[in-house]
Amino acid sequence: QLQFVESGGGLVQPGGSLRLSCTASGSTFSDDAIGWFRQAPGKEREGVACVSASAHSTFYGDSVKGRFTISRDNAKNTVWLQMNNLKPEDTGVYLCAQLLAPCAPLTLAPWNGDFAGPGYGSWGQGTQVTVSS
Repeated sequence: QLQFVESGGGLVQPGGSLRLSCTASGSTFSDDAIGWFRQAPGKEREGVACVSASAHSTFYGDSVKGRFTISRDNAKNTVWLQMNNLKPEDTGVYLCAQLLAPCAPLTLAPWNGDFAGPGYGSWGQGTQVTVSS
């Protein structure tokens, strides 16, 4: 079973950038798609981006397209999320997760909103991102 540690969060002004890291321990990292999700106070969990096991496919939530970039290095067991042109509405706890389903739009936004279903494996504890002036 994979275990994740996220880092790189912090306080940034609107328009600024952050780069989040998600480092995994476990031998199956290179076999799994990985996703970034975020949770803001009082809001439902939201899929941000995902990357396939081979890194050949990526998908993004509509609210971050063109601003965020997900990447991975299987040799380092790490996935990154480069976040540019940050907005106050990007504020939240960012979590990475093992995907047991393919990296696809429905994996980022399941029709029933259930992120505890069989398509999701291990989750990290998250890193806080606050965008504020």
